Amino acid sequence: MLTVLAFLLVYAALVAPNEFTQLSPAAMVRIPLEALVGVALVLVLPHRARVVLALLAGGLLGFLTVVRALDMGFMRILARHFDPVFDWTQLGNALTFVGSSSGDLGAIATAVGGALLGVGLVVGTALAVLRLSSVAVRHRRTAVRAVPVLGAVWLACFALGAQIVVPVPVAAWSTASMGYRTAAQVPWTLQQYQAFLDQAAAPDPFAAPGTELLGGLAGKDVVLSFVESYGRSAVEGPEIAPQIDALLDDGTRRLEAAGFASRSAFLTSPTSGGGSWLAHATLLSGLWVTNQQSYRSLVEGDRLTLTGAFQRADWDTVGVMPGLTSAWPEETFYGIDRLYDFRNLGYRGERFSGFHTPDQYTLSAFQRLEHSRPGNAPLMAEIPLVTSHFPWVPVPPFISWNAVDDGTVYDSMPVTDESMEAVWSDPVKIRAQYAESIEYSLTSLISYVETYGDDDLVLVFLGDHQPAPIVTGEDAGRDVPITIVAKDPAVLDRVAGWDWDNGLNPGPGAPVWRMDDFRDRFLTAFGS
Repeated sequence: MLTVLAFLLVYAALVAPNEFTQLSPAAMVRIPLEALVGVALVLVLPHRARVVLALLAGGLLGFLTVVRALDMGFMRILARHFDPVFDWTQLGNALTFVGSSSGDLGAIATAVGGALLGVGLVVGTALAVLRLSSVAVRHRRTAVRAVPVLGAVWLACFALGAQIVVPVPVAAWSTASMGYRTAAQVPWTLQQYQAFLDQAAAPDPFAAPGTELLGGLAGKDVVLSFVESYGRSAVEGPEIAPQIDALLDDGTRRLEAAGFASRSAFLTSPTSGGGSWLAHATLLSGLWVTNQQSYRSLVEGDRLTLTGAFQRADWDTVGVMPGLTSAWPEETFYGIDRLYDFRNLGYRGERFSGFHTPDQYTLSAFQRLEHSRPGNAPLMAEIPLVTSHFPWVPVPPFISWNAVDDGTVYDSMPVTDESMEAVWSDPVKIRAQYAESIEYSLTSLISYVETYGDDDLVLVFLGDHQPAPIVTGEDAGRDVPITIVAKDPAVLDRVAGWDWDNGLNPGPGAPVWRMDDFRDRFLTAFGS
């Protein structure tokens, strides 16, 4: 019985596909090249060398199985491969999300369970390979006959490109390729990180003493708002775009009727599916921030950020961040004079999407706490809107601004008839909920400008990244929409040379910049 379990564990570790969409019983019918080579080696090695090889190879197989599982998760959620150098810290962020939705006990249980599973898989696979190597030696004659026959079948399947499930080949060597890719990614990641450090250390012309910053926005109240998961798929995806395009086109007409004009285009985000803070850091710093290590290096330095530039130019800078639930050390680095988070925004209603306040409440609180306060200095606010954050259920209803108050009004309002589990069991429902959450966030912004906007308001809103591939499909790219809204024609005249599309909805041919280009272009356009 133990031998059968050992065989099943090792076989599954060797032949499992690299993507969730390829998992099926038929996809597991494969011939692993690594097993054939391994059996051939243990048949010719002496006992001690065989034991050492089996334990090392089995432990490595177990480790690569853990990496493959993480890689599948990263591809499913973040549309990229797991980085074996810097992505281990992302597991902590995942636990933070679990804690926000399931409590500290759920996060602890997940952490302990995951650690035990990972260690158990490495140890168990090592012992399983050792047991199977002993079985192969005891049945040497059968093994000697089987290896060349299976080797010939493997070569034939490889030459013919045989597949039972497309695109999973019967002639498998996925573990070897996973090991090679993982090993090759390490020096590439370190090289990219060094390039980031070199760029961050280069002289920044906008940070030079005496540089005149943002004179083209003198006297304006500037609001920079990130709309969570607002990606290009929201305005071009066949199942989502009709709903969002209609909203944006109607919003363009409504804002024009109120005297506002707008321009829109696309930015390419450094991340997808998650990692919002990496996109925020990229846009504000003008550096390409793709992993947590680069982010840490950035915020430990003195790079001039976009918010810091406004602070240096004598704007009052405010951060309104409902997703923050604890102290945020980066406040000083980003140049934030006053910070509002979940703890001091005054929200008293039920939480939505795990731990987030409704976007309409966030904007209402900003208007009450900051935008309406008397003062001589113009205001610059960074406001991440998080209702459209994964998992997109439940979505609050849009209500009258006068009814928002402290948020308790939401407690008595129906939001959805289905649970998160029911929605996430059906990709069609997931995409519908995602579209509804984006519609809510954009409706809140458009209505805010209609209700509270004046001649001095300049709104810049954009997505931070595309949603998960379960919404976008495969190979959707990393572009996100960006829009500038202003009533003063002089503001948009400054960006006329950007050739952005008119209105809130960028068309398929709208310009596409990398997100790290925005800071320099913005400071150049609105510099004195």
